[in-house]
Amino acid sequence: MSYFDLQINGYAGTDFCSREMTIEQMHHACEALRADGIEGILATMITDSVEALAARLEKMVRFREEDPLIAEIVKGFHVEGPFISPEVGYVGAHPAKWVRPANVEDCKRLLEAGNGLVRLMTLAPEFDDDAVTTKFLVGQGITVSAGHCDPDLATLERAIDAGLSMITHVGNGCPVILPRHDNFIQRALSLSDRLSLCFIPDGVHVPFFALKNYLKIAGLERTIFTTDAIMAAGLGPGTYELSGEPVEIDEAGIARRPGSPNLAGSTIRGHQVAANLRDQLGLSEPDVRKVYHDNPMQALGLEC
Repeated sequence: MSYFDLQINGYAGTDFCSREMTIEQMHHACEALRADGIEGILATMITDSVEALAARLEKMVRFREEDPLIAEIVKGFHVEGPFISPEVGYVGAHPAKWVRPANVEDCKRLLEAGNGLVRLMTLAPEFDDDAVTTKFLVGQGITVSAGHCDPDLATLERAIDAGLSMITHVGNGCPVILPRHDNFIQRALSLSDRLSLCFIPDGVHVPFFALKNYLKIAGLERTIFTTDAIMAAGLGPGTYELSGEPVEIDEAGIARRPGSPNLAGSTIRGHQVAANLRDQLGLSEPDVRKVYHDNPMQALGLEC
């Protein structure tokens, strides 16, 4: 069975967010992805300066043009930030110094650099005044997702009315401790009939018992699974990088910025996602394909 993953930050020793990444490293990552059953991804770039993000997108476009395997595996790009919340906990592992409010001009620069291949953008609705940027992106055919954010219910509903259609890694990108009822997770779940909800099924980002509850609410039609993998996926414990800054991987494979309680992506691999969906959530093979291939592609407007 083959899979499609819309949030891969790196894999098998390659950091897609590194300014020094080479085409050989990207080719190696694509070989590893294919070996793990992943036939397509969105290469994900996290928060940095707009110019640095544009440079990475331009580099990835060149890599696709020069290497058939990269072109085959990388179906497009996911820009996760810099238009997210700068608040502690919500900013997660993203470098807060580069976070900025959503605006159309910066988006135009990133879309130009992506040469028509930016397919998904994660932003914070509360930092997108009147959902102007969301409306612009949706008008350009980009899927817009809320993540690393804390919009109130009215703001989230306004963003959905403007075309926002997804939530990035539900249950994460937020503080470890939240108000027990009025929090972003509950707001997103309450609007699950209007949104695609993405989850990281590694048992760490969301415990499997909680993930079962979320799945009951979202339903298979609107559920998407992703690894949110970083360069340490497929490697052992140690210190690695995410966007040029250190990430520590412990013996259990859990990734964190040094000294932070928040997670910094995952080290789970594609075939492990499928195994967890079968073994921990009880999904059938057709259902695994639906939530880890068909649903993400359809949410992006891609043909399955």
